[in-house]
Amino acid sequence: MKYNLEVCSFTIQSSIIAEEEGAARIELCDNPLEGGTTPSYGTIKNVREKVSIQLFPIIRPRSLDYFYDDDEWQIVIDDIMMCKKLGCNGVSAGAQKVTGEIDSDRMKHIVETAYPMEVTCNRAFDAVPDPFDALEVLINAGCRRVLTSGLAETAPEGAGLLKQLVNQAGDRISIMPGAGVRSNNIIKLIKDTGAQEYHTSARIAASSNMEFSNPIVTDAGNMYVADRQELARIISLFNKA
Repeated sequence: MKYNLEVCSFTIQSSIIAEEEGAARIELCDNPLEGGTTPSYGTIKNVREKVSIQLFPIIRPRSLDYFYDDDEWQIVIDDIMMCKKLGCNGVSAGAQKVTGEIDSDRMKHIVETAYPMEVTCNRAFDAVPDPFDALEVLINAGCRRVLTSGLAETAPEGAGLLKQLVNQAGDRISIMPGAGVRSNNIIKLIKDTGAQEYHTSARIAASSNMEFSNPIVTDAGNMYVADRQELARIISLFNKA
């Protein structure tokens, strides 16, 4: 059985590392501290030019939730079209009703707009009241996979539900465990869930190359890059599994 790794990348540097270490796919995001939002046109364009593996930008105009007003919804559709024009392989997107349920009509619209790109339902899935009903909605909408922690804080904690979702999905849709996936738990996750695709950021904080910085300025924030050694360990364990 072949296992695939998707890397959640927040920089062009991480995207290049992901390809070099053998990842199958990149979920390209901005704003890691907000759970990931849509990256810029320039970021998507340049990552697409630099890497040849599958590229799935996240389509999320803001954080907080996945219940969008009409203006935000138009942004979602426009950004999907942008990704298609830039040659992406798919998008990672989600849409909820105010009740928390997956919005069936909007997910179908996302799939139709994205075609022939694939659609991964992102962690909007982990905010639903009934994951089993939500899974059927996504299958009917035509989504290719679901990124989920099993409605838990991390995938290892949600392994029991993930296994149930894998069984329910069969070959109709791929269940991709994500959140807290590391080399020290990936083999147990494979055994506990039976999933074939996994998602990790394997991120570490980057250090600045600046020779001077003003300690009074507080908006510098952190930049995160993929840990090359950690990705290599996960891929090595995949090859042995």
